[in-house]
Amino acid sequence: MKKVNLTTQIIVMTVLGIIFGALFGQSLSFLDVIGKIFLRLIQMSIVILIMGQIIEAVGNLNPKGLGKIGLKTFGLFISSSLIAAIIGITAGVAFNPGSGVDTSLLDVSGEAIETVSTGSISELILDFFPTNIFSSMTEGSIVQVIVFSLIFGIALSFVKTEQEDNLILEWVKQFNAVILKMIGLIMKTAPIGIFAIIASTISKMGLSIILPMGKYLAVYGFATILYLVVWFAITSIYLRVSIIKLSKNMLQMSLMALTTTSSAITLPTALNDSKEKLGISDRIAKLVLPLGMSLNSNGSSMHMAITIVTIAQIYGVTYGMSDFVYIVILSTMASLANAVVPGAGLVSLTIVIPSMGLPIESIALFAGVDWFVGMLRTILNVDSDTTTALIVAKSENELDYDIFNR
Repeated sequence: MKKVNLTTQIIVMTVLGIIFGALFGQSLSFLDVIGKIFLRLIQMSIVILIMGQIIEAVGNLNPKGLGKIGLKTFGLFISSSLIAAIIGITAGVAFNPGSGVDTSLLDVSGEAIETVSTGSISELILDFFPTNIFSSMTEGSIVQVIVFSLIFGIALSFVKTEQEDNLILEWVKQFNAVILKMIGLIMKTAPIGIFAIIASTISKMGLSIILPMGKYLAVYGFATILYLVVWFAITSIYLRVSIIKLSKNMLQMSLMALTTTSSAITLPTALNDSKEKLGISDRIAKLVLPLGMSLNSNGSSMHMAITIVTIAQIYGVTYGMSDFVYIVILSTMASLANAVVPGAGLVSLTIVIPSMGLPIESIALFAGVDWFVGMLRTILNVDSDTTTALIVAKSENELDYDIFNR
Protein backbone atom coordinates (compact mmCIF):
# COMPACT_ATOMS: atom_id res chain seq x y z
CA MET A 1 0.00 0.00 0.00
CA LYS A 2 2.98 2.34 0.48
CA LYS A 3 3.38 2.48 -3.32
CA VAL A 4 -0.28 3.45 -3.83
CA ASN A 5 -1.27 7.13 -3.47
CA LEU A 6 -3.38 8.26 -0.53
CA THR A 7 -6.57 8.81 -2.53
CA THR A 8 -6.49 5.26 -3.91
CA GLN A 9 -5.80 3.87 -0.46
CA ILE A 10 -8.83 5.71 0.94
CA ILE A 11 -11.08 4.45 -1.88
CA VAL A 12 -9.89 0.85 -1.37
CA MET A 13 -10.37 1.00 2.39
CA THR A 14 -13.81 2.60 1.96
CA VAL A 15 -14.91 -0.33 -0.20
CA LEU A 16 -13.43 -2.79 2.30
CA GLY A 17 -15.17 -0.96 5.14
CA ILE A 18 -18.53 -1.33 3.37
CA ILE A 19 -17.91 -5.05 2.74
CA PHE A 20 -16.72 -5.80 6.28
CA GLY A 21 -19.54 -3.77 7.83
CA ALA A 22 -22.16 -5.62 5.79
CA LEU A 23 -20.66 -9.06 6.48
CA PHE A 24 -19.82 -8.84 10.18
CA GLY A 25 -22.49 -6.45 11.45
CA GLN A 26 -22.54 -5.42 15.12
CA SER A 27 -19.35 -7.36 15.91
CA LEU A 28 -17.37 -4.46 14.38
CA SER A 29 -18.80 -1.78 16.67
CA PHE A 30 -15.44 -1.64 18.51
CA LEU A 31 -13.95 0.07 15.43
CA ASP A 32 -16.00 3.17 16.23
CA VAL A 33 -13.40 4.28 18.78
CA ILE A 34 -10.56 4.03 16.24
CA GLY A 35 -12.50 6.12 13.75
CA LYS A 36 -13.28 8.78 16.34
CA ILE A 37 -9.63 9.01 17.37
CA PHE A 38 -8.69 9.72 13.73
CA LEU A 39 -11.32 12.49 13.47
CA ARG A 40 -10.21 14.04 16.76
CA LEU A 41 -6.60 14.09 15.58
CA ILE A 42 -7.71 16.20 12.61
CA GLN A 43 -10.03 18.39 14.67
CA MET A 44 -7.43 19.28 17.28
CA SER A 45 -5.44 21.43 14.85
CA ILE A 46 -8.23 22.86 12.67
CA VAL A 47 -8.60 26.22 14.45
CA ILE A 48 -4.89 27.08 14.40
CA LEU A 49 -4.64 25.74 10.84
CA ILE A 50 -7.32 28.19 9.71
CA MET A 51 -5.75 31.10 11.57
CA GLY A 52 -2.27 30.38 10.26
CA GLN A 53 -3.29 29.89 6.62
CA ILE A 54 -5.35 33.09 6.42
CA ILE A 55 -2.86 35.24 8.35
CA GLU A 56 -0.02 34.07 6.08
CA ALA A 57 -2.01 34.55 2.84
CA VAL A 58 -3.26 38.04 3.74
CA GLY A 59 -0.09 39.07 5.57
CA ASN A 60 1.97 38.31 2.46
CA LEU A 61 0.05 40.91 0.47
CA ASN A 62 1.56 44.32 -0.15
CA PRO A 63 -1.28 46.77 0.64
CA LYS A 64 0.50 49.69 -1.02
CA GLY A 65 1.33 47.74 -4.16
CA LEU A 66 -2.02 46.06 -4.64
CA GLY A 67 -4.26 49.11 -4.37
CA LYS A 68 -7.49 48.98 -6.36
CA ILE A 69 -6.40 45.88 -8.30
CA GLY A 70 -6.19 43.97 -5.04
CA LEU A 71 -9.61 45.19 -3.93
CA LYS A 72 -11.16 44.23 -7.27
CA THR A 73 -9.55 40.79 -7.12
CA PHE A 74 -10.60 40.08 -3.56
CA GLY A 75 -14.14 41.35 -4.23
CA LEU A 76 -14.46 39.00 -7.21
CA PHE A 77 -13.08 36.09 -5.16
CA ILE A 78 -15.71 36.62 -2.47
CA SER A 79 -18.54 37.19 -4.98
CA SER A 80 -17.77 34.08 -7.01
CA SER A 81 -17.45 31.93 -3.86
CA LEU A 82 -20.80 33.21 -2.56
CA ILE A 83 -22.45 32.34 -5.89
CA ALA A 84 -20.89 28.86 -5.77
CA ALA A 85 -22.22 28.25 -2.24
CA ILE A 86 -25.69 29.54 -3.17
CA ILE A 87 -25.87 27.26 -6.22
CA GLY A 88 -24.66 24.33 -4.10
CA ILE A 89 -27.35 24.87 -1.47
CA THR A 90 -30.04 25.45 -4.09
CA ALA A 91 -29.17 22.19 -5.89
CA GLY A 92 -29.04 20.32 -2.58
CA VAL A 93 -32.45 21.58 -1.47
CA ALA A 94 -34.02 21.08 -4.91
CA PHE A 95 -32.81 17.51 -5.52
CA ASN A 96 -32.56 16.25 -1.92
CA PRO A 97 -29.48 14.01 -2.33
CA GLY A 98 -29.60 12.96 1.34
CA SER A 99 -32.93 11.17 0.90
CA GLY A 100 -33.28 7.39 0.85
CA VAL A 101 -31.92 6.61 4.32
CA ASP A 102 -34.14 5.02 6.96
CA THR A 103 -33.64 7.70 9.63
CA SER A 104 -34.97 5.37 12.34
CA LEU A 105 -31.69 3.46 11.99
CA LEU A 106 -29.80 6.54 13.12
CA ASP A 107 -31.16 6.20 16.66
CA VAL A 108 -28.84 3.25 17.32
CA SER A 109 -25.90 5.64 17.59
CA GLY A 110 -27.28 6.84 20.87
CA GLU A 111 -26.30 10.40 20.06
CA ALA A 112 -28.83 13.19 19.69
CA ILE A 113 -28.34 15.55 16.77
CA GLU A 114 -27.96 19.11 18.01
CA THR A 115 -29.97 21.43 15.80
CA VAL A 116 -28.19 24.75 15.36
CA SER A 117 -30.37 27.84 15.14
CA THR A 118 -28.78 31.03 13.84
CA GLY A 119 -31.60 33.35 14.96
CA SER A 120 -32.41 36.58 13.14
CA ILE A 121 -30.29 38.11 10.39
CA SER A 122 -29.07 40.87 12.73
CA GLU A 123 -28.00 38.28 15.32
CA LEU A 124 -26.35 36.28 12.55
CA ILE A 125 -24.27 39.29 11.43
CA LEU A 126 -23.37 40.20 15.02
CA ASP A 127 -22.18 36.64 15.67
CA PHE A 128 -19.52 37.03 12.97
CA PHE A 129 -17.51 39.31 15.24
CA PRO A 130 -15.75 37.91 18.31
CA THR A 131 -15.65 39.60 21.70
CA ASN A 132 -12.78 37.37 22.81
CA ILE A 133 -10.74 35.49 20.22
CA PHE A 134 -9.60 32.91 22.75
CA SER A 135 -13.22 32.09 23.61
CA SER A 136 -13.97 31.83 19.89
CA MET A 137 -11.07 29.38 19.45
CA THR A 138 -12.14 27.31 22.46
CA GLU A 139 -15.77 27.16 21.32
CA GLY A 140 -14.82 26.43 17.70
CA SER A 141 -16.57 29.54 16.33
CA ILE A 142 -14.96 29.24 12.92
CA VAL A 143 -16.42 32.37 11.31
CA GLN A 144 -15.25 34.51 14.24
CA VAL A 145 -11.78 32.98 13.99
CA ILE A 146 -11.68 33.77 10.25
CA VAL A 147 -12.78 37.39 10.79
CA PHE A 148 -10.05 37.88 13.40
CA SER A 149 -7.46 36.23 11.14
CA LEU A 150 -8.37 38.46 8.19
CA ILE A 151 -8.04 41.63 10.26
CA PHE A 152 -4.81 40.39 11.86
CA GLY A 153 -3.42 39.51 8.43
CA ILE A 154 -4.28 42.95 7.03
CA ALA A 155 -2.61 44.65 10.01
CA LEU A 156 0.43 42.41 9.58
CA SER A 157 0.73 43.32 5.90
CA PHE A 158 0.91 47.03 6.84
CA VAL A 159 3.43 46.40 9.63
CA LYS A 160 5.55 44.36 7.23
CA THR A 161 5.88 47.34 4.88
CA GLU A 162 6.71 49.69 7.76
CA GLN A 163 9.16 47.42 9.60
CA GLU A 164 11.38 45.41 7.28
CA ASP A 165 12.93 43.48 10.17
CA ASN A 166 9.55 42.31 11.53
CA LEU A 167 9.76 38.55 12.04
CA ILE A 168 6.14 37.76 12.89
CA LEU A 169 5.21 36.77 9.32
CA GLU A 170 8.24 34.48 9.06
CA TRP A 171 7.27 32.89 12.37
CA VAL A 172 3.70 32.36 11.09
CA LYS A 173 5.04 30.73 7.91
CA GLN A 174 7.28 28.36 9.88
CA PHE A 175 4.46 27.56 12.30
CA ASN A 176 2.13 26.83 9.36
CA ALA A 177 4.72 24.50 7.86
CA VAL A 178 4.78 22.51 11.11
CA ILE A 179 0.95 22.36 11.31
CA LEU A 180 0.69 21.26 7.67
CA LYS A 181 3.33 18.60 8.25
CA MET A 182 1.44 17.41 11.34
CA ILE A 183 -1.83 17.15 9.40
CA GLY A 184 0.03 15.42 6.58
CA LEU A 185 1.28 12.81 9.05
CA ILE A 186 -2.21 12.37 10.51
CA MET A 187 -3.65 11.97 7.00
CA LYS A 188 -1.31 9.03 6.42
CA THR A 189 -3.53 7.15 8.88
CA ALA A 190 -6.67 8.22 6.97
CA PRO A 191 -7.19 4.85 5.22
CA ILE A 192 -7.30 3.07 8.60
CA GLY A 193 -9.49 5.75 10.19
CA ILE A 194 -11.90 5.83 7.25
CA PHE A 195 -12.11 2.01 7.21
CA ALA A 196 -12.94 1.98 10.93
CA ILE A 197 -15.65 4.65 10.61
CA ILE A 198 -17.25 3.16 7.50
CA ALA A 199 -17.21 -0.42 8.83
CA SER A 200 -18.68 0.57 12.22
CA THR A 201 -21.28 2.85 10.59
CA ILE A 202 -22.43 0.17 8.13
CA SER A 203 -22.50 -2.41 10.94
CA LYS A 204 -24.91 -0.20 12.91
CA MET A 205 -27.00 1.41 10.17
CA GLY A 206 -26.87 -0.99 7.25
CA LEU A 207 -26.07 -0.44 3.57
CA SER A 208 -28.88 2.10 3.13
CA ILE A 209 -26.62 4.77 4.61
CA ILE A 210 -24.42 4.78 1.46
CA LEU A 211 -27.28 5.03 -1.03
CA PRO A 212 -27.30 8.86 -1.13
CA MET A 213 -23.68 8.98 -2.33
CA GLY A 214 -24.48 8.33 -5.99
CA LYS A 215 -27.22 10.94 -5.95
CA TYR A 216 -24.91 13.34 -4.09
CA LEU A 217 -22.28 13.08 -6.84
CA ALA A 218 -24.87 13.56 -9.57
CA VAL A 219 -26.33 16.65 -7.88
CA TYR A 220 -22.85 18.04 -7.21
CA GLY A 221 -21.90 17.48 -10.87
CA PHE A 222 -25.05 19.27 -12.01
CA ALA A 223 -24.36 22.18 -9.63
CA THR A 224 -20.79 22.44 -10.97
CA ILE A 225 -21.97 22.62 -14.59
CA LEU A 226 -24.65 25.17 -13.66
CA TYR A 227 -22.08 27.34 -11.86
CA LEU A 228 -19.66 27.25 -14.79
CA VAL A 229 -22.42 28.22 -17.23
CA VAL A 230 -23.58 31.10 -15.00
CA TRP A 231 -20.08 32.42 -14.22
CA PHE A 232 -18.84 32.02 -17.81
CA ALA A 233 -21.96 33.87 -19.01
CA ILE A 234 -21.31 36.74 -16.57
CA THR A 235 -17.66 36.90 -17.68
CA SER A 236 -18.41 36.78 -21.42
CA ILE A 237 -21.06 39.50 -21.11
CA TYR A 238 -18.65 41.78 -19.24
CA LEU A 239 -15.82 41.08 -21.70
CA ARG A 240 -18.20 41.26 -24.69
CA VAL A 241 -16.89 38.01 -26.13
CA SER A 242 -18.40 34.70 -27.18
CA ILE A 243 -18.95 32.26 -24.31
CA ILE A 244 -18.03 29.46 -26.74
CA LYS A 245 -14.71 31.14 -27.58
CA LEU A 246 -14.07 31.72 -23.86
CA SER A 247 -14.72 28.06 -23.08
CA LYS A 248 -12.51 26.92 -25.97
CA ASN A 249 -9.59 29.09 -24.88
CA MET A 250 -9.83 27.72 -21.33
CA LEU A 251 -10.32 24.08 -22.35
CA GLN A 252 -6.72 22.96 -21.83
CA MET A 253 -6.41 24.26 -18.27
CA SER A 254 -9.88 22.92 -17.43
CA LEU A 255 -8.93 19.43 -18.57
CA MET A 256 -5.66 19.67 -16.64
CA ALA A 257 -7.57 20.64 -13.48
CA LEU A 258 -10.10 17.86 -13.99
CA THR A 259 -7.53 15.10 -14.47
CA THR A 260 -4.90 16.16 -11.91
CA THR A 261 -7.37 17.35 -9.20
CA SER A 262 -4.65 19.84 -8.22
CA SER A 263 -4.74 23.64 -8.56
CA ALA A 264 -1.00 23.77 -7.84
CA ILE A 265 -0.14 21.38 -10.67
CA THR A 266 -2.49 23.24 -13.05
CA LEU A 267 -1.07 26.69 -12.19
CA PRO A 268 1.79 26.69 -14.79
CA THR A 269 -0.66 25.74 -17.55
CA ALA A 270 -3.15 28.36 -16.37
CA LEU A 271 -0.45 31.06 -16.30
CA ASN A 272 0.73 30.19 -19.82
CA ASP A 273 -2.75 29.95 -21.34
CA SER A 274 -3.86 33.15 -19.61
CA LYS A 275 -1.19 35.06 -21.52
CA GLU A 276 -0.95 33.03 -24.75
CA LYS A 277 -4.64 32.20 -25.36
CA LEU A 278 -6.67 34.69 -23.31
CA GLY A 279 -4.54 37.80 -23.73
CA ILE A 280 -4.23 38.65 -20.03
CA SER A 281 -1.22 40.85 -19.27
CA ASP A 282 1.72 39.27 -17.49
CA ARG A 283 1.31 41.63 -14.53
CA ILE A 284 -2.34 40.69 -13.89
CA ALA A 285 -1.85 36.95 -14.49
CA LYS A 286 1.09 36.70 -12.09
CA LEU A 287 -0.80 38.61 -9.41
CA VAL A 288 -4.32 37.12 -9.59
CA LEU A 289 -3.70 33.42 -10.34
CA PRO A 290 -1.21 32.63 -7.54
CA LEU A 291 -3.29 34.76 -5.14
CA GLY A 292 -6.36 32.75 -6.13
CA MET A 293 -4.73 29.54 -4.95
CA SER A 294 -4.68 30.92 -1.40
CA LEU A 295 -7.76 33.13 -1.25
CA ASN A 296 -10.19 31.82 -3.88
CA SER A 297 -11.72 28.37 -3.66
CA ASN A 298 -15.15 28.31 -5.29
CA GLY A 299 -15.02 24.53 -5.54
CA SER A 300 -14.48 24.17 -1.81
CA SER A 301 -17.24 26.69 -1.07
CA MET A 302 -19.76 24.72 -3.15
CA HIS A 303 -18.43 21.39 -1.80
CA MET A 304 -18.93 22.40 1.83
CA ALA A 305 -22.35 23.94 1.23
CA ILE A 306 -23.84 21.00 -0.66
CA THR A 307 -22.31 18.47 1.74
CA ILE A 308 -23.78 20.22 4.79
CA VAL A 309 -27.22 20.12 3.16
CA THR A 310 -26.83 16.45 2.21
CA ILE A 311 -25.75 15.37 5.71
CA ALA A 312 -28.57 17.39 7.28
CA GLN A 313 -31.04 15.58 5.01
CA ILE A 314 -29.57 12.19 5.95
CA TYR A 315 -30.05 12.96 9.64
CA GLY A 316 -33.44 14.59 9.22
CA VAL A 317 -32.27 18.07 10.28
CA THR A 318 -34.21 20.97 8.77
CA TYR A 319 -32.89 24.49 8.29
CA GLY A 320 -34.61 27.83 7.87
CA MET A 321 -33.65 30.72 5.59
CA SER A 322 -31.32 32.33 8.15
CA ASP A 323 -29.57 28.96 8.54
CA PHE A 324 -29.02 28.75 4.78
CA VAL A 325 -27.62 32.30 4.78
CA TYR A 326 -25.23 31.24 7.55
CA ILE A 327 -24.18 28.12 5.60
CA VAL A 328 -23.44 30.27 2.52
CA ILE A 329 -21.28 32.66 4.52
CA LEU A 330 -19.64 29.88 6.56
CA SER A 331 -18.74 27.90 3.43
CA THR A 332 -17.43 31.00 1.65
CA MET A 333 -15.28 32.11 4.57
CA ALA A 334 -14.05 28.60 5.38
CA SER A 335 -12.97 28.21 1.75
CA LEU A 336 -10.45 31.00 2.38
CA ALA A 337 -8.60 28.57 4.64
CA ASN A 338 -8.67 25.66 2.23
CA ALA A 339 -5.35 24.01 3.08
CA VAL A 340 -3.04 22.52 0.46
CA VAL A 341 -2.71 19.16 2.24
CA PRO A 342 -3.51 15.56 1.28
CA GLY A 343 -7.21 14.92 1.76
CA ALA A 344 -7.98 18.66 1.89
CA GLY A 345 -11.63 17.93 1.08
CA LEU A 346 -12.07 15.86 4.23
CA VAL A 347 -10.10 18.35 6.32
CA SER A 348 -12.27 21.25 5.13
CA LEU A 349 -15.43 19.36 6.08
CA THR A 350 -14.18 18.99 9.66
CA ILE A 351 -14.26 22.80 9.78
CA VAL A 352 -17.93 23.27 8.88
CA ILE A 353 -19.84 20.09 9.78
CA PRO A 354 -19.51 20.46 13.59
CA SER A 355 -20.37 24.17 13.26
CA MET A 356 -23.84 23.16 12.04
CA GLY A 357 -24.39 20.68 14.87
CA LEU A 358 -24.00 17.64 12.60
CA PRO A 359 -22.09 14.45 13.55
CA ILE A 360 -18.47 14.66 12.44
CA GLU A 361 -18.49 10.88 11.82
CA SER A 362 -20.75 11.53 8.82
CA ILE A 363 -17.75 12.98 6.96
CA ALA A 364 -16.37 9.46 6.46
CA LEU A 365 -19.33 8.60 4.23
CA PHE A 366 -17.94 11.01 1.63
CA ALA A 367 -14.36 9.70 1.71
CA GLY A 368 -14.99 7.10 -0.98
CA VAL A 369 -16.17 9.70 -3.49
CA ASP A 370 -13.60 12.36 -2.54
CA TRP A 371 -11.53 11.79 -5.69
CA PHE A 372 -14.53 12.52 -7.92
CA VAL A 373 -15.42 15.49 -5.72
CA GLY A 374 -11.81 16.67 -6.07
CA MET A 375 -12.19 16.76 -9.86
CA LEU A 376 -15.24 18.99 -9.64
CA ARG A 377 -13.74 21.12 -6.87
CA THR A 378 -10.51 21.77 -8.78
CA ILE A 379 -12.08 22.74 -12.10
CA LEU A 380 -14.22 25.33 -10.30
CA ASN A 381 -11.18 26.70 -8.47
CA VAL A 382 -8.97 26.99 -11.56
CA ASP A 383 -11.62 28.35 -13.93
CA SER A 384 -12.88 30.95 -11.44
CA ASP A 385 -9.31 32.14 -10.76
CA THR A 386 -8.75 32.59 -14.50
CA THR A 387 -12.07 34.32 -15.19
CA THR A 388 -11.36 36.66 -12.27
CA ALA A 389 -8.02 37.53 -13.91
CA LEU A 390 -9.87 38.19 -17.18
CA ILE A 391 -12.36 40.55 -15.53
CA VAL A 392 -9.61 42.41 -13.67
CA ALA A 393 -7.50 42.67 -16.85
CA LYS A 394 -10.47 44.07 -18.78
CA SER A 395 -11.16 46.64 -16.06
CA GLU A 396 -7.51 47.76 -16.15
CA ASN A 397 -7.32 47.80 -19.99
CA GLU A 398 -4.74 45.02 -19.85
CA LEU A 399 -6.61 42.46 -21.96
CA ASP A 400 -5.31 41.84 -25.52
CA TYR A 401 -8.36 41.00 -27.66
CA ASP A 402 -6.15 40.16 -30.65
CA ILE A 403 -4.65 37.27 -28.71
CA PHE A 404 -8.05 36.25 -27.29
CA ASN A 405 -9.77 36.12 -30.71
CA ARG A 406 -7.05 34.56 -32.84
